[in-house]
Amino acid sequence: MSSPHVVTDMTDAEQAVMAEHTEYWKGLLADGVAVCFGAVLDPAGPYGLAVVEVVDHAQIERIAADDPAVRAGLTAEAHPMPGGFVRA
Repeated sequence: MSSPHVVTDMTDAEQAVMAEHTEYWKGLLADGVAVCFGAVLDPAGPYGLAVVEVVDHAQIERIAADDPAVRAGLTAEAHPMPGGFVRA
């Protein structure tokens, strides 16, 4: 996945990977691992964001390693959020 504007001008191959990526994350959402996920249309360049609930950093590393977009060459970063708040 090489295009810096992948959201607006995806190739057929990129569209296929992103479809797999979306289905993968829908599965994590259904399993209760993902809290939310989606695209962020940052003017500097789009990226995806997910909030997940995991037991340890190794679990998020496995989730990233299994992500079709990561397997296709995109990178993933994970950062802890030790004191999050949610709407009641």
